[in-house]
Amino acid sequence: MFNIERWQEIFEAISKNKLRTFLTGISVASGIFILVILLGAGKGLQNGIEKQFARDAEGIIEVWSGVTTKEYKGLNPGRYVQMHNSDYELALQKLGDQMVLKSAGAGLWQTQFAYKKETGSYQIRGANADMQGIENMTLTNGRFVNQNDLLNREKVAVIGEKLRLTLFKGINPIGEIFTINGIPFKVIGVFTDPGGEREESRAFLPFTTTQNVFGLGQNINNMFYTLKRADNYDKALAESEKFKNDLQSMLKAKNIVAPDDEGAIQVHNSVEDAKKFYDLNLYIRLFFWWVGICTIVAGVVGVSNIMLIIVKERTKEIGIRKALGASPFSIVVMILHESIFITTIAGFIGLLASLALLEFVGPMITSEFFVNPQVDFNVAITTLVLLVIAGAGAGFFPAYRAAKIKPIIALREE
Repeated sequence: MFNIERWQEIFEAISKNKLRTFLTGISVASGIFILVILLGAGKGLQNGIEKQFARDAEGIIEVWSGVTTKEYKGLNPGRYVQMHNSDYELALQKLGDQMVLKSAGAGLWQTQFAYKKETGSYQIRGANADMQGIENMTLTNGRFVNQNDLLNREKVAVIGEKLRLTLFKGINPIGEIFTINGIPFKVIGVFTDPGGEREESRAFLPFTTTQNVFGLGQNINNMFYTLKRADNYDKALAESEKFKNDLQSMLKAKNIVAPDDEGAIQVHNSVEDAKKFYDLNLYIRLFFWWVGICTIVAGVVGVSNIMLIIVKERTKEIGIRKALGASPFSIVVMILHESIFITTIAGFIGLLASLALLEFVGPMITSEFFVNPQVDFNVAITTLVLLVIAGAGAGFFPAYRAAKIKPIIALREE
């Protein structure tokens, strides 16, 4: 039942000790403020990681070859395994129904580029049309390699933004002719890459053209695949791991490599990398929870200490109340009301301040791994409710102590 006299007592007590009440409220408000901000930061990290995962959500599988480390079927270790077009075609034949994007790769490093008086040494990569999606490249001008370029072995190139700036000095390179190791190529596109300048300092050519023009024959350096998007991370990891193992076993069998030889045919699964980020994010969020809860506990302890002081100050008053017939329960309720009131108001102010900060400052933060820091409203309200319960707990022990005071002892208190 609403008791106006009790509320008048609470406000009168608060007005007599404004500074003490203010400092207590600050400790509580700062606790929930810090907790919500940390939870928002944790969510921002999670969003950033999920964005990175979503960008490669199909799961990039990259395959390259190396040197055998074990003797197998009469073949000595130390043999370099060279992959060919037939390896790529076999993978498409056996596992193609699981793939979304696919491309073989044939590259050369330190090739000499020349345009008019400008020269430089850059990397070239022969690729299929799907490589744009696999590499997550964004075309700023022109187009990427297409199927017609591959069929006709066209001498065309898609260059990175860094290469455009250094070789073409800011002019529009589309349609311009430059040379790679003295062989003329026409620029058909310019791209940017999330990987930055290192990735943008290279050119992509049709895969078939690269093999034909630079004397690579049927050799390939690597193969790239993306898988169908899974509903969740665990499913994506399981499916990509199965694909990886099946692909690796198939290529080892074709190239006469021991099943347990890890050096000759190597397969990298990008979804495994995402797991490391997910685990790191979990640890960071748990740490944030721990710091925030410790801060709130410190605030609640402050409330408890203040309630002890209040009980000490009002000992004689409590004795008089009990002498006049006040029940222990009414004494407990009186002390708890003040504790819960201070905790609730301070916690609500801290909650609103933290949510407002996340709302206005969050969108201004631009980072690949920190996106849209926010806190679920239900989580925020739950946090406030728990804080109020903690405040009640903080006030209960001083209130219980007050209720146990004997009137005769309380009336002697100076």
